[in-house]
Amino acid sequence: MTDQTSDVHVARAHRPPKVEFMVYFTIIFLAALPLAFVATLLAVVKRGDLKTKGPVARAWSQARIITPMIFSA
Repeated sequence: MTDQTSDVHVARAHRPPKVEFMVYFTIIFLAALPLAFVATLLAVVKRGDLKTKGPVARAWSQARIITPMIFSA
C-alpha cells in the first residue's frame, strides 16, 4: 500500500501584493537603479554592443529577487 499523502502540493490562490511588499520593492528598486546604470554603462563599454539588458530592467530584476528574500526570512 502506498502513502500518497506525503507529496500533496496545495496550490495557493494568487493574491495581489500587499502595500508593505510594494514599499520595500520600491525602496530596493530605487536603490538598485544607480548601480544598474553603472553596470549597464560598463557592459556597453566592455562589450561594445547595445544588446545588454537596460538599467531599468536590471534594477527591476534585482528588486524582484531581493524583496521576496526579505519576506521569506
